[in-house]
Amino acid sequence: MPENELTVADLSEGGLLARIFPRLASGADVLLGPGDDAAVVAVPDGRVVMSIDTQTQDQDFRLQWNNGYRTTGYDVGWKSVAQNLSDINAMGGTASSLVVSLTMPPQTPVSWVEDFADGLTAGIAGLGAAGCSVAGGDLGRGREIAVTVAVVGTLNGLAPVLRSGARAGDILALAGTLGRAAAGLALLESSVPLEALTPEQRELLDSQCRPTPPLAAGPLAAAAGATAMMDVSDGLMRDGGRLAQASGVLLDLDPVALKMQAQALEPAAALLGADPMQWVLGGGEDHGLLAAFPPGVQLPEAFTAIGSVRAVDGGECGVRIAGESADTVGWDHFAD
Repeated sequence: MPENELTVADLSEGGLLARIFPRLASGADVLLGPGDDAAVVAVPDGRVVMSIDTQTQDQDFRLQWNNGYRTTGYDVGWKSVAQNLSDINAMGGTASSLVVSLTMPPQTPVSWVEDFADGLTAGIAGLGAAGCSVAGGDLGRGREIAVTVAVVGTLNGLAPVLRSGARAGDILALAGTLGRAAAGLALLESSVPLEALTPEQRELLDSQCRPTPPLAAGPLAAAAGATAMMDVSDGLMRDGGRLAQASGVLLDLDPVALKMQAQALEPAAALLGADPMQWVLGGGEDHGLLAAFPPGVQLPEAFTAIGSVRAVDGGECGVRIAGESADTVGWDHFAD
């Protein structure tokens, strides 16, 4: 941190909020925004879809990565928005407002906090979440930076798309990408210096630090009759297994479709001596959508078929690749 740089310890809570509020746009559904004890938000559909997610320093991100990349407040703000908007998207809904809790050490530069607020606003706009905004939040002091975002949204008059509706015979499809964020994480944790990366490899870092979930795809899938859907945040195998368990089915993945996802990751994999298919199967945080559609339905433009849904037939629910089991598991927050 540059000498004499302003930190949050130099300002009161009100002084810091005065620097944040002007950076946050207000959406039409927010009837009363930041500044009072609570926000007031309109519920046009009459139902509220809600989710919450947390990012914690040195658990979900590092301020300084091994390869030299420095995580900015903008990165953390953008990613906080992306992962929460994706959860609403996975229900077939549209996000309308967010509330944000930011905990930080007193030595945190004020410029980092301002950058964080800019990342929130830019993420909402850049991901196409028209009408969504930050309705309020909270500031706190702690030993490390932690961000918790709660999001509410609307179903636009449609039924929510759950994990539990997939049926044997359905088409399994994906909107978005697989493995890019995991490849970016591997590069961040590697000893390959930042300046040695190609532009394409730098884009993989962006996939990890500033993911771009396909927000238009969720409502389109709901309108097209998707029977089940979920956000792929912890890896295709782990999240696919959750959908399979909830629906009581077997998901059979197409190896050709998976190979197409892995091809773009091969240069980074060669650089690190890694298997790109492991990123595709086990890597999370791309926040794509995994959905099941009835047979014969024309898939929405954002989706590509990657397999099929099959009956369990006396076996266990889960995920297979061309009928065979795979060892890749995926991300678990509480695993060693």
